[in-house]
Amino acid sequence: MLFEDTYKTIASVSEGIFRDKGSKFIGFAYPVKNELEAREILKTLRSLHPKANHHCWALRLSPDRSIFKFNDDGEPSGTAGRPILNTLLSNDLTNVLVVVVRYFGGTLLGVPGLINAYKNATTEALKSAQTIEKTVNDRYRINFSYDRMNDVMKLLKDEDLSVINPAYSSECSLETEIRKSRINSILSRLEKLEDVKAQYLTTC
Repeated sequence: MLFEDTYKTIASVSEGIFRDKGSKFIGFAYPVKNELEAREILKTLRSLHPKANHHCWALRLSPDRSIFKFNDDGEPSGTAGRPILNTLLSNDLTNVLVVVVRYFGGTLLGVPGLINAYKNATTEALKSAQTIEKTVNDRYRINFSYDRMNDVMKLLKDEDLSVINPAYSSECSLETEIRKSRINSILSRLEKLEDVKAQYLTTC
């Protein structure tokens, strides 16, 4: 296999706390699928912690880990969002948002202290998270005539593939997700069936 078709993410929301010189850093880690979802979470956290001094965050998205964003939210540049992101990178996680909420304790920590605090708050949040491995799948729509129903269903069962959004009539269709590494072999089997067409929809 010439490409990687798995990625690591977290199963559910988790949190952890780090304290330094009176300041409290609360780390929240969330599994997310897109930036819109992340923005809604940030909005909710700000409303839950209105008296916090900072809501710093980092986001990493997509199975190939290519999309990332971070924000220092008023902390000195490079002392908050980047350490949070670097912790996600070192744990090789994606489709994850981490927000660290800071309550200032009255003593300045300095640049090294801030970097350490945001890194440790993120580490604590991820430490209590369950890390899971997911496969990179392509979603296909399969169109077929009604008399090919048994053939298509047998193939799906043989390959342990899900049936999504089925529509059965004289002309039938359904969607399924196929792991990247298995696409060629499964599409080859489908092509051998008469009156069956597979159409690529998206990668998920």
